[in-house]
Amino acid sequence: MSEETNIMQEEELLEKAYDSKLMARLLKFAKKYWHLFFIAVILLIAATVVDLARPYLIGLAIDDYIKKSNISALNRMGLYFVILIAAGFLFNLLQIYVLSYAGQYIIYNIRQLVFSHLQKLPLSYFDKNPIGRLVTRITNDTETLNDMYTNVLITLLKDFSILIGTVIIMFRLSSFLTLITLAAMPLVIILTVIFRLRIRKVYRRVRISIAKVNSAISENISGMRIIQLFSKEKPNFDKFDKIGREYYKASMNEVVTFGLFRPLIEMVASLTISLLVWYGGGNVINNTLEFGVLYALVNYISLLFQPINDLAEKYNILQSSMAASERIFMILDTPAEEDTGTLELDNNAAVGDIEFKNVWFAYNDENWVLKDVSFKVPAGQTIAIVGHTGAGKTSIINLLSRFYEIQRGEILINGINIKAVSKASLRKAIGVVLQDVFLFSGKLSDNLRLNEESISDQKLEEAARYVNADGFISRLPNGYNEEVMERGSTFSSGQRQLLAFARALAFDPAILVLDEATSNIDTETEILIQDALAKLTRNRTTIVIAHRLSTIQHADKIIVLHKGRIYESGNHQELLAAKGMYYSLYQLQYQNEKA
Repeated sequence: MSEETNIMQEEELLEKAYDSKLMARLLKFAKKYWHLFFIAVILLIAATVVDLARPYLIGLAIDDYIKKSNISALNRMGLYFVILIAAGFLFNLLQIYVLSYAGQYIIYNIRQLVFSHLQKLPLSYFDKNPIGRLVTRITNDTETLNDMYTNVLITLLKDFSILIGTVIIMFRLSSFLTLITLAAMPLVIILTVIFRLRIRKVYRRVRISIAKVNSAISENISGMRIIQLFSKEKPNFDKFDKIGREYYKASMNEVVTFGLFRPLIEMVASLTISLLVWYGGGNVINNTLEFGVLYALVNYISLLFQPINDLAEKYNILQSSMAASERIFMILDTPAEEDTGTLELDNNAAVGDIEFKNVWFAYNDENWVLKDVSFKVPAGQTIAIVGHTGAGKTSIINLLSRFYEIQRGEILINGINIKAVSKASLRKAIGVVLQDVFLFSGKLSDNLRLNEESISDQKLEEAARYVNADGFISRLPNGYNEEVMERGSTFSSGQRQLLAFARALAFDPAILVLDEATSNIDTETEILIQDALAKLTRNRTTIVIAHRLSTIQHADKIIVLHKGRIYESGNHQELLAAKGMYYSLYQLQYQNEKA
């Protein structure tokens, strides 16, 4: 399934303009700030009264004071009008501030909730969902909801209040002229429906296009090394230019659609005003209508059509908010990683035996990655697992840390089923060094302790010295306070591996797991690590997964995996003497290294 198809399917959510269940869930986030919304409603009502009062007061001033040359009364009216305008400004300012304050806090809470929930999801969820899309959920979609809380929930009430209030006042001024004005409403309704149908398609195309643009930018920046290495800047730019033009056309269609709707509504409003002036002006000449009343009605027509324009835009915001909220709730409704374990491991207990008993495991359905795997790692010993790519080596590490759950069999530590142990306690007892080392942005020391304040600077430096990482760290301009760039791009592969060793050792794990930890390291660095490993693995249960057989010759036991099953096991000399798969792998690597 292509990326565009995935985006198209996801944007189908935009067809839902309103969903009462989604709105009820969104309002729960606002419940905590009900007092702020209540204040905003009061301010909104006050601002609406001010807006409705202004045309009426001007009309009153024309008929009662200007025509009668009552200067003193007109001066008082002018003063009242200035006070009214100042009050309206203050009410609107406070309303915007209160709504924005509440909206930002709500979005902050939603963003924190989504991020917190993401950290509790199982790894299988991240296997199926692209990182860029999840980032969009936390940033763009939450910001879309902010528009709904600040520009729709309360201000929608203002628009309806102005509509209803304007019609009521107009009927009080002149019922007949008001009916003439409302005769244009069917045309306005027809234009609004056409706009609503059109903007839905246009806005959906804009969302799809911007998603493709974001995806292309992310992919090209991530792969910039390959692009420049193969001189593919021009083809890549041409591809991005095509995607950019699609976004440009979609955006222009959106501009044209809005550009047509507003002038059309304003044209209808102008025609309505013209009709009112023509007919009402005759009544003024015949002295059957006061000029001030006609003036007020003309102003109220402008006031009547303003919310109609606003409602069309708010429909757009509401539609995108429903889609954004559904995508956010899809994350929040994903069950968090289950943890039925209650036992806590202390460091000494975790040093005990590790045992896999008849373990069967599959990532999907019954496409078995491990098949009836059984082995035991005695306390304090080192076991190595080797085999071809896809044999299931890394899966064993994932299962030991309970990143995934087995379908059959048992995994035991000191005779205790790890399902009975809390995941936090289990993972605290296991130190893992992966092939692909991930370093966070920030200080080097923070990368080593991972916000574990109980690890002192002295302990960090001792761990670094153990793995011979202190040599290159001490040469850095700021030493352990050196700023790490994204993913540690300023460090070599070997240096990142040494830092990963120092990180694992700083936590002093009872069980040490090395997953292809020396595959990206040069010979000189490998010698340094081998020297450290001899000290680190002493009296520590260690599992080593490696392609380079030269690094695991001194393991107490070597297990050869093949197609998810244990093909053979023994120490280095025993497996060479058996002349089985391990012997073949060793001979092949030896010949390659010799060549």
